[in-house]
Amino acid sequence: MFAAKSHTSRHYIPIVAMACLCVLLGGPSYAAGAESLIIAGATYYEPGVSGPGWVWTDADHLELNGYAGEAIGAEGDLVLTLAGQNSVTESHATDADITLCGMEVWGNLTLRGTGTLTATGSQCGVHVSQALAVEGCTVDARADGADITDEAIAGVIAGDMAVRGGGHVVAAGAGSGAGVRAYGVYLQDAGLGDGVAGCRLSVEASWLDATGADGGVACTGGSLVSARFVAPAGGTFGASGVVDASGAVAPHVVIEPDVATPPAGETDGDNVPGDSSSKSPADANPAAGELTTGPTANPALKPAATTTKTSTTVTKTTVAKTTKPKTATTTTATLPKTGDSNWITASVTLFLLGTVLLAAACRC
Repeated sequence: MFAAKSHTSRHYIPIVAMACLCVLLGGPSYAAGAESLIIAGATYYEPGVSGPGWVWTDADHLELNGYAGEAIGAEGDLVLTLAGQNSVTESHATDADITLCGMEVWGNLTLRGTGTLTATGSQCGVHVSQALAVEGCTVDARADGADITDEAIAGVIAGDMAVRGGGHVVAAGAGSGAGVRAYGVYLQDAGLGDGVAGCRLSVEASWLDATGADGGVACTGGSLVSARFVAPAGGTFGASGVVDASGAVAPHVVIEPDVATPPAGETDGDNVPGDSSSKSPADANPAAGELTTGPTANPALKPAATTTKTSTTVTKTTVAKTTKPKTATTTTATLPKTGDSNWITASVTLFLLGTVLLAAACRC
């Protein structure tokens, strides 16, 4: 009797293992993506929703086509595909989740597509806590400094920034409040933990026009590939931003594609035209100013709001907006789906284990 029971028990082992394997293989793949989306004044926690000019197709992908409305925010990595003309503007409502930026993403953000995006806010047009990539599309990001004091403002605030694939970016920051420091692009250490590798700008065969009284581009370094500085004359990357040939901070930075390709990582400040207005996306040119702070001095953003899920809309409770460290981050705006690869590896391992156990049971 004991032998028979033992023989039967051995058959249960592969059956249970294969059942677990089937459940795992049939389970969802938890890919990296946004945990929630704020758009048009409402908060959503699951993709598959849409509205006028927008559709949230899956966790890490949002599409805009003719959207014109309130600010857009996302918690986690997001790829935003643009078609047609789109615009986002900060909400001035006292209970709004996003009150300072046109677009705010706590993670990596990739902007791509054939369309355009205009983003405006009081402190920043586009805020990305980690890396921003602009691929082929046109982005106009501006901060007007309204009611801002003792803060840094910029058209774009991000950890790292890459413009590639023929992308066009115009970024401008302006403000007259006490203690305001205005930049076009402000790359800050937002918890990336990359040290000298973070807070960098890269432009590859693309256009960038950045304007700010305290610096067109504030960053710790950068590189140009198939692109060159049109302004400032003799422009280069300094210790805390783009500077001119004399080493002075440049309030207006224009980068354009170069017909002659310089070596990767090198810049070309020679042969600078006297007038770039016919080529650059914008011609804003505020008064020159000195860089008053390095890019690692994070501007403290105005407190935003957390949400309590009710359905697709939420009640809002104000909390301080702070940098949210992640256990694993990347230095580019490419959105790696490490969860998928780990899931596949685990599934294959379980499958092989189940096969071995089943074979062992059959021999018994």
